[in-house]
Amino acid sequence: MTAARRSLLLLAGLLTAFLLPLAAASAEDGTIAHVESTGDGLRVLVDIPPGVDVDLSRVEATLDGVTLTATAAEAGSEIKRTTVLAIDTSQSMSTDGRFDAAKDAAKTYLNAVPDDVEVGIVNFDNEVTVALEPTTDRNAARAVVDDLELDRDTRLYDGVIAAVDTAGDAGQRTVLVLSDGADTGGTAVLDDVTRRISDTNTLVDMVSLGQTGAALTPLRSMTEAGNGRVIESSGDQLAVAFRDEARVLAAQVLVTAPLPTGFDATQATVEVILQTGGEPIVARALAPIQGDSQISTPEALPELESPGGWNTPDWVLYAGLGVLALGLITVAVLLVPARPGPMSIIERVEAYSTQTRGFEKAQPKQTSEPVLDQAKAAAAGVLARNSGLNERLTTKLTAAGSEFKPSEWLLVHIGTVFGAGVVGFLVGRGNLIVGGVFLLIGFVIPPFFLRFRANRRRKAFDDALPEVLQLISGALSAGLSLAQAVDTVVREGPEPIASEFKRVLVEARIGMSLEDAFDGVAQRFESKDFGWSVMAIRIQRQVGGNLAELLNTVAATMRERAYLRRQVTSLSAEGRMSAVILCALPPVFALYLLLTNPDFLNPLVADPRGWFILGAGVLWLIVGVFWMSRLVKVDV
Repeated sequence: MTAARRSLLLLAGLLTAFLLPLAAASAEDGTIAHVESTGDGLRVLVDIPPGVDVDLSRVEATLDGVTLTATAAEAGSEIKRTTVLAIDTSQSMSTDGRFDAAKDAAKTYLNAVPDDVEVGIVNFDNEVTVALEPTTDRNAARAVVDDLELDRDTRLYDGVIAAVDTAGDAGQRTVLVLSDGADTGGTAVLDDVTRRISDTNTLVDMVSLGQTGAALTPLRSMTEAGNGRVIESSGDQLAVAFRDEARVLAAQVLVTAPLPTGFDATQATVEVILQTGGEPIVARALAPIQGDSQISTPEALPELESPGGWNTPDWVLYAGLGVLALGLITVAVLLVPARPGPMSIIERVEAYSTQTRGFEKAQPKQTSEPVLDQAKAAAAGVLARNSGLNERLTTKLTAAGSEFKPSEWLLVHIGTVFGAGVVGFLVGRGNLIVGGVFLLIGFVIPPFFLRFRANRRRKAFDDALPEVLQLISGALSAGLSLAQAVDTVVREGPEPIASEFKRVLVEARIGMSLEDAFDGVAQRFESKDFGWSVMAIRIQRQVGGNLAELLNTVAATMRERAYLRRQVTSLSAEGRMSAVILCALPPVFALYLLLTNPDFLNPLVADPRGWFILGAGVLWLIVGVFWMSRLVKVDV
């Protein structure tokens, strides 16, 4: 024998000894179907070749070459054995009486399989149904087989996955699949099936009806993953194939042996030798072993996590108490009573201009709660010490047409921020990041609401302005003065122009010119169209001319610009919607991950490299928002 040939034989021997599958590895004469390790001993199921009688009193076993004191017995209830029949119930099984033959074969299997083996049944067509959970009740299994019916499609891969899952995760698990066609219409792919079979170490055998050539390739892939085999059969041979599968279980031998003292390997080669009348049966497999050192004592058990999925640190409690104390202090400061000061001229004008029209009987003012009055007075005192904030709030509330006073709106804003923070801590289960995000949202919502109301009111003002100018022009043509024409708008015009023109009349009655009062309306609404109208009125009042005709021309120009503006808005709607979605997607998805899977985002805050990535992402997002807002904004 040459040196090269001796080397090849040596390599083949090494591969046979050490690169065997975990669950069921081929041996020289027999097969180890299942190995269980309880920490103090091994239980090994060995498949015996058909027609071979073994001497159970003469058994030898080794573990990584160390001889064990082993005993052998026929397999029974000492170890759990489960088998699942996965039966194809598609319409193609009706050909040549295959379905009836499949039912007869399943009943033959049920009659031949040992009584201690639990049998489950899964059928697959256009749906996958677990018709019977694993049980030793053979009558129930026969009734399920009799009730099987055919339907369209063949969800083979989904059916095999369901059968593997039905087999469970304890003891020896076998899946016997019967099918006559390829997978059609299923949600799983072949890689999903082989991965599930390999991960669960389940033995999978396939009985193929009428399939040849390339149609057998996926079946072989599944059986290779499950250390099984493909059995090509016809209808009249199905019963024989199923009976042979049952006899394999009936002929199994259970070998038990204690572990050697101090054995602590996690994997080892198990070898069993069973004596017969002739040559001995040798079975070998590489299996996971639980040694003495892997047995956990009660003191060494890991601490269980709380059901919430996130253990709240101690400092979160103190942070929550600090936030609560800060909120209570803020409320206490706002509740400090303050003496209301005299009304300013602007407040008197607003009070006069917001009175109801006509000579309706004044209703008595309802008194509010003392605590609320004190809070309002305290907020008014804060605004009195900060005139800039007071002016900004007054301007925003006026533009939005809100009936809130600045002091009342300040209370609403503070309450919204505090309430959003409490909701954030509850939703995030004490997570400060989630609480901070909700605090930021609560801080942004009130100004956003005012801006939304102001924009809607401004749009209503601009839309109604051409009709109002036409109304003033008609009144002037009828011989009324400009002030009388404005009063006509107050009585008959649409909102919000009617209420604003009422304020114009009130300001005119206390000494302000109509042009200046109109300028105030244009500034409050930031309306360029009305600003040009006021400019035209001012010029006409200085140089003379036909004001009615002038207002008609201005109204016609506004209508043309409004028509063009609506056209541009329609044409740019898709771009604006895309900009909103693209700009909102990153922060919304980040918030979703923060609430559902915060560990996924943890590297962004726990690692300096994550800080850099997060900062760069926020920077580019800001740049993208800026440029997209400029691209979709069209001035008309």
